[in-house]
Amino acid sequence: MLGSPVHSSASCGKISRVTSLDESQIRVILLDIEGTTTPVSLVDQTLFPYATRMLQAFLLQHAQEPEIVSLIDDLRAQHDLDESNGLKPLEWVDEGVESRLRSSIAYCQWLIAKDSKCTPLKVLQGKIWQEGYQNGELHGEVYPDVPPAFERWRRRKKMICIYSSGSVLAQQLLFRSTPAGDLTAYISVFFDTRVGAKTESESYRKITGSFSHPPQQFLFISDAVKEIEAARAAGMRALWCVRDDNASELSGADEVIHNFNVVFPD
Repeated sequence: MLGSPVHSSASCGKISRVTSLDESQIRVILLDIEGTTTPVSLVDQTLFPYATRMLQAFLLQHAQEPEIVSLIDDLRAQHDLDESNGLKPLEWVDEGVESRLRSSIAYCQWLIAKDSKCTPLKVLQGKIWQEGYQNGELHGEVYPDVPPAFERWRRRKKMICIYSSGSVLAQQLLFRSTPAGDLTAYISVFFDTRVGAKTESESYRKITGSFSHPPQQFLFISDAVKEIEAARAAGMRALWCVRDDNASELSGADEVIHNFNVVFPD
């Protein structure tokens, strides 16, 4: 059982505040990635810049492949949706293969500048990262407390799932290549934006609906407050994972942890 307050020597003097959480009631642990299992720096300083830098070369090299042709179709559809929503993306010129390719590159750059979470962009970034992982330029990373937590939770018969804005492929690549080894064997299901935005409660309802367990048997852990609120609105239990901030600056009303060591400890 996880009680409140919880003091952990591994939390660098910070206090984790968690109200009573009955371990026997939790069957599924659903985890965010960025800032929760994985340092934000890996995403912001390594993965995103790599995908942006390799975007044009990747599309030029693979433009004729059926999977990429289909992805460009998805980008065009997203472009039209953005236009209809008044977002004013750059004009898409569709007068042949070359102009279509130029338009897709420019549109992706526009999406990246807006930090878009749209599915076609995330799928494309995942495919670019896949080449980076395969050639050894990229490697996954998780916080030190994550691998032992995965092992502990599996021993305690908890199902571990991931929900991230990054594509399922991108998630799998990251967890497959950590310094601690391949962690994907611990993870039962990966969810991405195909189930919806992470700030919408309906997305979490879709996730719980794909299991035989009721929402109250899910524990969602994320560093994003809006995601926590959406998960709770869907009936899940949720913990706010704050890896870097000072605990004294946080609202006393929030259920806060600073690492996974305090979540169902031995």
